[in-house]
Amino acid sequence: MSGPLTGSVAVVTGATRGCGRAVSVELGRLGATVYVTGRTTRDRRSEMNRPETIEGTAELVDAAGGVGIPVRVDFTTVSDVDALVERIEAEQGGRLDVLVDDVWGGDPWVEWGHTYWEGDLDKALRLVHNGLDTHLIALHRLLPLMVRRRAGLVVEVTDGDTDRYSGALPYFLVKSGIRRIGQALAQELRPRGITALTVTPGFLRSEAMLDHFGVTEETWREAIAKDEHFALSETPSYVARGIAAVAADPRATRWGGRITSSWELMREYGFTDLDGSRPDWGAYSEVAFRQAVDVDPDDYR
Repeated sequence: MSGPLTGSVAVVTGATRGCGRAVSVELGRLGATVYVTGRTTRDRRSEMNRPETIEGTAELVDAAGGVGIPVRVDFTTVSDVDALVERIEAEQGGRLDVLVDDVWGGDPWVEWGHTYWEGDLDKALRLVHNGLDTHLIALHRLLPLMVRRRAGLVVEVTDGDTDRYSGALPYFLVKSGIRRIGQALAQELRPRGITALTVTPGFLRSEAMLDHFGVTEETWREAIAKDEHFALSETPSYVARGIAAVAADPRATRWGGRITSSWELMREYGFTDLDGSRPDWGAYSEVAFRQAVDVDPDDYR
């Protein structure tokens, strides 16, 4: 099977689950060879303690038509990332066309519901290390592969397309910091022929979120009774299809420096979520949270 990304090489960080897993699959669906990187393997779980594995993601990439290569990488450990670079050098001649930087690993350390100074400092620092330092380490080691070829696409994945406060200082620092990384990268990489942007999903119906609400992808609507905003939630595949569309777009440079979203990419490229819907979290949240009025979620799907 061939596609617009056949022959391309991608690295997706944080590819074990959520957006990273879905992005890996969608890039594979377009024909890419995807290095599926993360910490959880079938033999070893990360501190997130979830069952999804990089091997499972790689198999999904293969099933979609791409080539999935699982590589265990702890992006807090520079030597792990160096080993990944060496492997790409050996197996792909150093070619790297797409880098999707989706490392997170911060869920165990987020403390919602109280002020920063009331929280645990060690947890706050661990959150920043897992969520922000990892992006800097990945970029420092992997970007030279792209710079050498003077071509490529770098996507930083964050949460939110504005700097509206999210309710936990360390979390806010990480996610806003990733947006700034994307903007800074665009400035440094544009003269070198590389496009960099930042992308956010909306209300993400990830594996962890489904578990949080006690539902499955098949029964997710039952959770709307617990949180009305969940009606506008989206699967990880939604933002992944947007990122894949940018990767396959011959005019992708127009996105350079942008902080964009699943819903904005949907408007541009016309894709749907897995169920055929087109949730627009941006339009919905603008009304629901900024104007604080009653809204009908069906108006935004």
